[in-house]
Amino acid sequence: MTQLSSAQLSSTQPSPLLKDFLAQPGTRECTDTSTLTRAVYSSDGSIYRVVPQAVAQPRTVEELTTVVRAALQVGLPVVPRGAGTSCAGNAVGEGLVIDVARHLNTIGTIDPEARTAVVQPGVVQQNLQVAARPHGLRFGPDPSTATRCTIGGMIGNNACGPRALGYGRSADNVVALDVLTGTGELVRLGEGGSDAAPLPALRDLVAANLGTIRTEFGHFSRQVSGYSLEHLLPEKGFDVAKFFSGTEGTLGIITGATVRLVADAPVSMMVALGYASMPEAADEMPTILKHSPVACEGMDRRIYDVVERQHGAAALPDLPRGDGWIFVELVGEDEASVRERCHALVADCHALEGWVVEDKALAAKLWKIRADGAGLAGVSLANPAYAGWEDAAVPPAKLGAYLRDFDALLTDHGLQGLPYGHFGDGCVHCRIDFPLDKADGPRKYREFVEHAAALAARHGGSMSGEHGDGRARSALLPAMYSPDALGLFGQVKELFDPKNLLNPGVLVDPVPVEADIRVAATINSPLRLEDPDFVTAVHQCTGVGKCLADSTAGGGVMCPSFQATRNEKDATRGRARVLQEMVNGSLVSQGWRSPEVHEALDLCLSCKGCSSDCPTGIDMPSYKSRVLYESYKGRLRPMSHYALGWLPRWGRLVTKVPGVGAIANLGTQLPGTKHLIRWAAGVDQRRPMPEFRVAGSARKQFTTIPELVEGTMAEPVTTMAEPVEATQHTDDTTPSPYEKPEATTVAEPVEALRKECVIWVDSFTDAFVGNQLAGLVQTLVRAGFEPRVLQENACCGLTWITTGQLDGARKQLRNALDILHPIVEAGIPIVGLEPSCMAVWRSDAKELLQGDERVQPVADGIHTLAELLSTVEDLELPDLSGHTVIAQPHCHHASVLGWAADAAILERTGAEVITLGGCCGLAGNFGVEKGHYEVSVKVAEHDLLPALHKHPDAIVLADGFSCRKQVKDLEARDAMTLGELLAAHR
Repeated sequence: MTQLSSAQLSSTQPSPLLKDFLAQPGTRECTDTSTLTRAVYSSDGSIYRVVPQAVAQPRTVEELTTVVRAALQVGLPVVPRGAGTSCAGNAVGEGLVIDVARHLNTIGTIDPEARTAVVQPGVVQQNLQVAARPHGLRFGPDPSTATRCTIGGMIGNNACGPRALGYGRSADNVVALDVLTGTGELVRLGEGGSDAAPLPALRDLVAANLGTIRTEFGHFSRQVSGYSLEHLLPEKGFDVAKFFSGTEGTLGIITGATVRLVADAPVSMMVALGYASMPEAADEMPTILKHSPVACEGMDRRIYDVVERQHGAAALPDLPRGDGWIFVELVGEDEASVRERCHALVADCHALEGWVVEDKALAAKLWKIRADGAGLAGVSLANPAYAGWEDAAVPPAKLGAYLRDFDALLTDHGLQGLPYGHFGDGCVHCRIDFPLDKADGPRKYREFVEHAAALAARHGGSMSGEHGDGRARSALLPAMYSPDALGLFGQVKELFDPKNLLNPGVLVDPVPVEADIRVAATINSPLRLEDPDFVTAVHQCTGVGKCLADSTAGGGVMCPSFQATRNEKDATRGRARVLQEMVNGSLVSQGWRSPEVHEALDLCLSCKGCSSDCPTGIDMPSYKSRVLYESYKGRLRPMSHYALGWLPRWGRLVTKVPGVGAIANLGTQLPGTKHLIRWAAGVDQRRPMPEFRVAGSARKQFTTIPELVEGTMAEPVTTMAEPVEATQHTDDTTPSPYEKPEATTVAEPVEALRKECVIWVDSFTDAFVGNQLAGLVQTLVRAGFEPRVLQENACCGLTWITTGQLDGARKQLRNALDILHPIVEAGIPIVGLEPSCMAVWRSDAKELLQGDERVQPVADGIHTLAELLSTVEDLELPDLSGHTVIAQPHCHHASVLGWAADAAILERTGAEVITLGGCCGLAGNFGVEKGHYEVSVKVAEHDLLPALHKHPDAIVLADGFSCRKQVKDLEARDAMTLGELLAAHR
């Protein structure tokens, strides 16, 4: 796709305020006014959409100060933003959005003795943990978004997380803050600060309102709605830094923070308690809290069922008897004393069943049920579920009664939700299926949250327990605060931000809760009327932002291009936001052909990582294919779509006659012709072309036999023209894992073979040089199978799919179904070689051929080698002890097929296996196309290349054609498939 500059994408004229702002010195260098960037930042992790006039990404604190002061001077509203993951609408605004996460992410100093750290506001929480770990320290609060949320954002929202029960909220861990107020003044709050304006006036205001503050604020730990004025009381030491936590960017912009670090206790142990229901579990809070837990999480059968549907019952551990559960964590210095406390806790409670879980692996699995359920809650109901009434909190002693009333309220409004939360703090999360895509949806949403606010207030609760109020709950604050308290908020705002330019519409003078709802704005859009399913799909992105995390942090794949560029337009969330704006049609206004959409999707590698790693199940590759399909329908396509999109067709033509491959290879290697061919095909000149087979296709290297099933030709394996042999060097001290087989004959007597299977040869294996098929055949025979190689062309249409030629893909798939379905109907397993091709049957085929009942049986009947081998009892595997294997799972293998079977096989060989997260960077046609080479290499530099450099003599294992080619292109090393690896050893 054509790469357009930001200037070309700017489709609207700047407002007078923006013109004045950009005329100020030092503002243009870090400010982006393009339609694309404004679309990316039009929403955060909430249900709201507000298009900013510009987005600034300051590179230094000085630049941050410059742009804030310039905006304030001209009257342009300012909204600070960290990772944008908060779900209350705290980080959207119509003026200038300032992204501090992109560049302001330096950890200044860590003082182990004082147990403090000095950080810039864009430091990611997990990165601070990594830096503090060598000192035995950590930042206490641990929200679920720790891999991408920023310290500045955590302070802005007073973020907590599960272990705030033991380590406190963000406010409890703030020592000092450097802040730019709404007057442009830089002040230091807390330790080392002075009484500079507006602090003297703030002190006087507090002194005049001590009664209101003492009676209405600080009743329990999770009362974080509004301004936490209790920190300003004389008996609390007038702690302005702690007070500033939770002010959501409405009083000032954090430029630096000094935070407190804590030491984890050396021993931790889990207690799992089962109850008849979640409210009954919540009733136990006063008893549990007497035992001083550091975490106390609650959920019920509804969350468990969600996780079970996703992963299967066999993947989940047993739970204590009941339908509501509490997971408790106790810590201490001594294992025996912690164990004794855990047993005392179980004995003290009234659970149906209670366990002390000393097995760390089991404890991790139990915690994972809770974590997975939280991620899946938004996409597991019959209708989409949304944030909004997301994290209310009540005093823990009242939690059981509140939960009963809350369930009744959902029923009264005809809504469904999946509650869970930090029960030890009284904080309840819940995604609810508000009908926001209906004409009366916003009204029904407002009615529910108003009733929910009144309910929480009746139980002495807070509208928000950790995510802040934002646009979702600021207008609900009158339910819990008196007019005097609300008046105090306004007066405090006046002191810090007299012109109301810092995050206006939040906390003070709030916008209505039903205003600016993103989904509601699409109700009458042409695209929703044309294809409501597509609109629903792209709006599954709730903005949780897992795609912004470093993939090595969680071992996932998503999102390779963002790992390379660190530009949010190249993350799954950024692309989803642009597609949502395309659906809206007011900002991104040219539909499928909008240049903003094409630029946002240009660096999507179609890796499918998001389809498994994204908690809400976004499948960006399928959206990209759809966009390309609609954009080029009836139009001339880029040359790469014909050259690379039809690659299986060209491969069959070249290898149809032996010897033609040699001519083709000569053309792609000779100076002059190779450049011409690459230019014509849309291939980057730095990318070597793959080498075609000279002797004909891989399938034709075997002797044919009679029909396997009616209408389908296959062949038995008797000999191999290309035996698996050594292709890599190893050092002299290590036995070579690439021993040449003793003979080219791999078949054993027919009577010794036990199971019949059919090998489905993909287009890449069939056309290009390699021993993959030979290795697979040899391994299968040794495992007791009678493999037969399918002779008919059964292309899955992968390259048609990735280039958006969906009609062609459907044609390829239907032809393949005609061939493959009779085989699986006969009960014969099919084994494939190329993970991306096998993954088509388990993902894209179901979508492209809806209604074709043959798809699911074929998807179930096609197996990877590891999956097939796992069915063999007493399977003999080679001993690879002493060898190091760098395993690069193909993205589709990891994301769609699953890598567990391969990992189990490798573990049984005894090899030291280094399994890489992330993507190799080639990703089919992506890394070959012009304009993608640099990003392709940058992606490889994230995981793959460092591992290859660190282990120069390791075996490189890669089942994917693209992965092997990337290794060969960039490092001149050969990689093997699993079949080749196992076949190369006796």
